[in-house]
Amino acid sequence: MAETPQPYPLLDDDQLDLLYDFLDSERVSDEALDLFGAHGYMIAQAISVAPAERNDRLAAVFDTAAEFDDTGQQQEIESALDQLCINATRAFEAGDVPDLPFDLDMSEEESDQEHPVRLWCAGFMEGVFSDETAWFEGHEDQAAELLLPFMILSGLFDEEDPELAAVGRDPREATRLAEQLPELTLDLYLLYRAPPEDAGKGSGKGKPAGRSRNTSRSGKSRSPRRGR
Repeated sequence: MAETPQPYPLLDDDQLDLLYDFLDSERVSDEALDLFGAHGYMIAQAISVAPAERNDRLAAVFDTAAEFDDTGQQQEIESALDQLCINATRAFEAGDVPDLPFDLDMSEEESDQEHPVRLWCAGFMEGVFSDETAWFEGHEDQAAELLLPFMILSGLFDEEDPELAAVGRDPREATRLAEQLPELTLDLYLLYRAPPEDAGKGSGKGKPAGRSRNTSRSGKSRSPRRGR
């Protein structure tokens, strides 16, 4: 019997606090990804067979040049972002799943776009949009099926597909989908690296459309949850 994938912390609490405070500050653009979006984006980069170059990854997180106090702070922030990607790869290679720094329960009263799950999924989809060919070429049906929960929960496609939007707004259904996210990231990683006969068959749900530009990339709403 296969072992159950275990949650693998990608950063410690101090690093999470560091990124949360900086990405929630006026040192970055209003369109910069917050901690949750950056976390999702970097995991997507770890999954992709054609990840962006380091400078391009950082540019995607910060949107425009960030204002650092000094080179020491810059190195600390950028190193934490790099570590997200590196540790995600280590987790997947060990057959484990990333430990997500927030509660997956979506039953709380909260603005749709401010829930950490939605921000994380929007950041993850940003990583997919950075090179859709790498994600879908040769795996279109399987990738689309595995990515569907990310698409629904991100809220980026609500205007394009009201039916999916309704699913994502239902607290019980949204929580059910959110609870699948860690293992779905591992499934996606294995999709591109497992032998073809082991990759499974997709449902043919189709390729997602591009990101809706009238949806903000960041919500900058909540600090990371401690002690899962």
